Amino acid sequence: MTLKPLRARDAIITLLALVACVPILARTSLNSPRTRAEATGFRETSRYSDVVAFIDSLRDRPLTFGSIGRTNEGREIPYIIASYPQVSTPEEARALKRPIVYVQANIHAGEVEGKEALLALVRDLSAAPRPGVLDSIVLIAVPIYNADGNERFASQSVNRSAQDGPELVGVRQNAQGLDLNRDYIKAEAPETRASLAMFNAWDPDVFVDLHTTDGSYHRYALTYAPPLHPSAPLGAYTRDSLLPILQSRMKARHSFETFDYGDFISEDTLSKGWATFDSRPRFGTNYYGLRGRISFLSEAFSHDPFEKRIASTYAFTREILSLVAERAVSILARNSAATQMGVSVAGRPPVALQSQMAAAPKLRPIAAEFLEKTGDTLRSAPGVRRGYRRSGRFQTVSMPVFDRFEPTLLQEAPSGYLISPSDTALVRMLQLHGITVESNFKVRRGRLLTFVLDSARREPRVFQRHNERRIFGRWVQKAFSEMNIPAGLFYVSTHQPRGLLVQYLLEPMSDDGFATWNFFDSQLKPGAVFSVSRVELIYNGIN
Repeated sequence: MTLKPLRARDAIITLLALVACVPILARTSLNSPRTRAEATGFRETSRYSDVVAFIDSLRDRPLTFGSIGRTNEGREIPYIIASYPQVSTPEEARALKRPIVYVQANIHAGEVEGKEALLALVRDLSAAPRPGVLDSIVLIAVPIYNADGNERFASQSVNRSAQDGPELVGVRQNAQGLDLNRDYIKAEAPETRASLAMFNAWDPDVFVDLHTTDGSYHRYALTYAPPLHPSAPLGAYTRDSLLPILQSRMKARHSFETFDYGDFISEDTLSKGWATFDSRPRFGTNYYGLRGRISFLSEAFSHDPFEKRIASTYAFTREILSLVAERAVSILARNSAATQMGVSVAGRPPVALQSQMAAAPKLRPIAAEFLEKTGDTLRSAPGVRRGYRRSGRFQTVSMPVFDRFEPTLLQEAPSGYLISPSDTALVRMLQLHGITVESNFKVRRGRLLTFVLDSARREPRVFQRHNERRIFGRWVQKAFSEMNIPAGLFYVSTHQPRGLLVQYLLEPMSDDGFATWNFFDSQLKPGAVFSVSRVELIYNGIN
């Protein structure tokens, strides 16, 4: 039998699959730099100085180094760009016509395995045989996003009590006391504003956020989620097409069981189901989905030992990169279609302003771990509550899996929104999100709708320095059907690449828009008219 030579692209894909199967520790040369975790037998995690030193040890390699910005306490937030050929600007990356993948770790600085795994992965990929994954993607790695939180080291029993090592870890919040993974809409932290600037400049095709979860005891070394907002254009594709492949490869190539992120609804009655977290875009992966791109949430299992958590995170991230490299043409085409959907004047589906959790169509088997009572009140092992120990025995139960959200309030997109000339703070916030705002709006013919407030509810509990708002009201059209819209206002078109985000942020009844975070509080009087108006422009006699 005569063997046909492999095409170049097929050869790269075959090599990617072979490299992904190699055990992680076998890839690390004795002469390669070692992370703090590796050097200490996985007893310790890296401090900020360790991360900087590790990155410095890679400077003789064809990598690009930089900072996305500074933390609240003035620390640089380092990034590494890995690609063949080497690139250093967004323009150079886009010229390669390949997916840009942005991987972020340590947003919660007690969840430290992503930091260690990402450093090791950049080291290994930059020394791997070619052709390889870096010939098909551009990787932007941000290993220590919450650098200030990382430096607030304390015992893991204090900072991450449900976690099995390492001995000392940082804290969840940044130096301002903010949870950075609840800050993507209001963007109050300098870290968030820096990452938004990177998103705007590089427009990554894929965003990966590395975490660790605790909660229910189960068989899965790692759980994952796509963007959960029901209006995310590529959420269903990520959930139904990409994640099943990753789940299969994690088991076949690395012997890691993985599953959709969630917890048992009831530990006492497992058959009630398994539920994911939240669809709102205050969370990074949900936010990035509303920007019309692919995103993955990675959650290592905190009850597993530190070394295993690093290994599962490393493997999952590596498999994402390989899959993106294999599906590069399809991913770029889908992202382009999502952008065009935002720009289009017609044919865009309505945006989900509010949503509720929903179950997948079929029951799925999930393996729950039994905990054994120890007979005393002492902690038998890190990551297990007092008086119990892990048994290694599992019960598999078929149950509903609530892994998605369905809309409860849909809103058709207007042509755009008008903003009062005095509301420059709102304009600056929109621009932070990469949204184009036109100044000195010229007179045009159209229909103008104003929002009339019926009621507003203020959450009594302070959350992230805010009392969140829920607003109820209605859009009211002027008595006359058409008018000349006055000049001098700010205009925000919904027909732009992030048009979905425009509508979600500015609609008063959105469940996580600017109104939620108190941007309109001064206007919350019954019967008050908002400073933001909906506009239906008339184009050559056509709405």
